Amino acid sequence: MTTATDGARAGDPGRPPRRAGGAAVVVGVLGEVLITLGVLLALFVVWQLWWTDVVADGEQARVVEDLGWAVTEPDVPAAEPTATAEPEPRTDAAPVLAEPGHLTTFATLQVPRWGPDYVRPISQGTSRRDVLDVLGLGHYEGTAMPGGVGNFAVAGHRTTYGKPLNRVEELQVGDPLVVQTQDTWYVYRVTSTQVVLPHQVEVIAPVPNQPDAAPTERWMTLTTCHPMFSARERFIVHATLDHWLPVAEGVPAELTTAVGGA
Repeated sequence: MTTATDGARAGDPGRPPRRAGGAAVVVGVLGEVLITLGVLLALFVVWQLWWTDVVADGEQARVVEDLGWAVTEPDVPAAEPTATAEPEPRTDAAPVLAEPGHLTTFATLQVPRWGPDYVRPISQGTSRRDVLDVLGLGHYEGTAMPGGVGNFAVAGHRTTYGKPLNRVEELQVGDPLVVQTQDTWYVYRVTSTQVVLPHQVEVIAPVPNQPDAAPTERWMTLTTCHPMFSARERFIVHATLDHWLPVAEGVPAELTTAVGGA
């Protein structure tokens, strides 16, 4: 015989279920919200640090390919000397392009220390949305063009969106920075690096860090964020033009000779 007590223990269908307290419901909902936010944050990090690189790397490689004239795989000299003479570096006044319109890709940058596969396009402008996030390196409008007297100033991301200047701190004094336009190679050599605050725009003056001085040399300056994953400061690389040569005469030796540490 089943008693009322026995029925209650077995689960009396007539008895209402015990409801969770209000605090428990709030904790449960909050927990679900936090989990959802955590998943969304993780997806954002993956997108920002990985997927933007995938997309930008592909786009920048396409831009270089579309130029038609960019040398991306220089011929490495054979072990035995050949009869072909190396192109003669020139130190006279270099040809200088007119400054192009916004978004125009007019040059590439190769940095031997960063490996033989490093080739990035340089386009006019430094806006993030349509230049740095898409096209890679951007030329500060109003600064000198490659080979010109003054300061050829270029900006690029250090992380995300292809991170073209990711390894900027590895550069050493004397390292070549090789710029190619359709007809001319320009070989700059690193002279110094520095870390500045974002408002210190004198680093891209015609004479770097001397905004009131009249330029007589041919400078190149790279600017990027510092430290990694932060925009608190800027990492700056200064270089001066070492020599130039016509593209029709061959490839600079700096691109066919390994650089220590590359």
